[in-house]
Amino acid sequence: MLQDWNAILVYLVPLMLIWGVYGLSRRRRHASASARSSAARAAGLTEPASLHPVIDPALCLGCATCIDACPEGDILGLIHGKAVLVEPTSCIGHGACREACPQDAISLVLGTATRGVEIPLVDSNFQTNVPGVYVAGELGGMGLIRNATNQGCQAIDAIAGSRSTNAADGLDVLIVGAGPAGIAASLRAKELGLRCVTIEQDTLGGTVAHYPRGKVVMTAPMRLPLFGAVKLHEISKEELLALWTRVVEETGVEIRFEERLTAVDRDDSGFRIATQRGEFRSAAVLLAIGRRGTPRPLGVPGEERDHVVYRLTAPEQYRNRRVLVVGGGDSALEAALSLADESGTETTISYRGAAFSRAKVKNRDRVSEAEAASRLRVLLESQVSEIGENSVRLETPGGPKELASDAVIICAGGLLPTPLLRQIGIEIETRHGEV
Repeated sequence: MLQDWNAILVYLVPLMLIWGVYGLSRRRRHASASARSSAARAAGLTEPASLHPVIDPALCLGCATCIDACPEGDILGLIHGKAVLVEPTSCIGHGACREACPQDAISLVLGTATRGVEIPLVDSNFQTNVPGVYVAGELGGMGLIRNATNQGCQAIDAIAGSRSTNAADGLDVLIVGAGPAGIAASLRAKELGLRCVTIEQDTLGGTVAHYPRGKVVMTAPMRLPLFGAVKLHEISKEELLALWTRVVEETGVEIRFEERLTAVDRDDSGFRIATQRGEFRSAAVLLAIGRRGTPRPLGVPGEERDHVVYRLTAPEQYRNRRVLVVGGGDSALEAALSLADESGTETTISYRGAAFSRAKVKNRDRVSEAEAASRLRVLLESQVSEIGENSVRLETPGGPKELASDAVIICAGGLLPTPLLRQIGIEIETRHGEV
């Protein structure tokens, strides 16, 4: 009998030790996730900025595979044995968590019950309700670079698959936009031998081209048609634009820059597309444009003044000047931080909210450090009511405030190109996080 117990203990003791270590690890994970979730709620950081996961607790095994797969760090956490989105505002929609989940317990959604997101209505092939008009990338709610490039390629595949052998003279597809989705789509169209023209109202890179200098861009490994594998994770805006330039040069894909789309009209043989330079006929149209092509104005007196702009391109031009940055998202924080690094620049950031709930943790931490070092002034719960020649009037909880300012940079997001979409006939839906 003693020998039997000894044999049992040989196996039982190691198992108990393993189970104890496992249980301790789970408790620590629970405590850490609970603390981060509580801190996020207390700071008002509860609204995801874009695409984000929703976890079905009935299907979740609590295996933590999704947590380990997230390239952004501790965005997800285990609470009471179930995966939870504990830092919603830090999620940028990689989607790696959904791919890693062995139970299909994770869905990726846009918007929440309290904050809707407007996007064009598209089918599984990214075609809108207007046959022949497709949407890919940021306009469709997919801002992450790898996902946007995948969508651009998939949309072109769908267009190629539906192409008629008796198509009338003209293009097979006209691509609008030269951001990640538009570049990938252009490469794929060339690879498939489609008759294609790509136009871009600005410069190569789309929205990325207007990021502040040195901005860190999050992406993921991807494969570009005609170019091959691109292994990236975290690079600067300049490095990414250099990559796009090299891709265009090496593949020979043609893009018509500084050519803005003005109208799309459908007829029996396809589409007649007008730009400010001319006109095209095409069987299909792919809209790979950004959501923020038109900056969102504040709608206050004085906003039309020459020293008011809507993006920061060269921080050094503001040296030794007093600058007010308006906004609470990543673009506003990054602009303010870039200015704070310039010698002699007095930088203030104004935001109507009580916290920078739409910005990444890294940017929020950097702002806190800059404020503590007196390099940046932060005015939360403040709103611009009037912009003067050398000052700005702000409404604050303590009453009106006059702030001396030589320049104002408004980073309040952008307007969905609704007029263009409606002119084409595209339906728009508001997503509220439904699965």
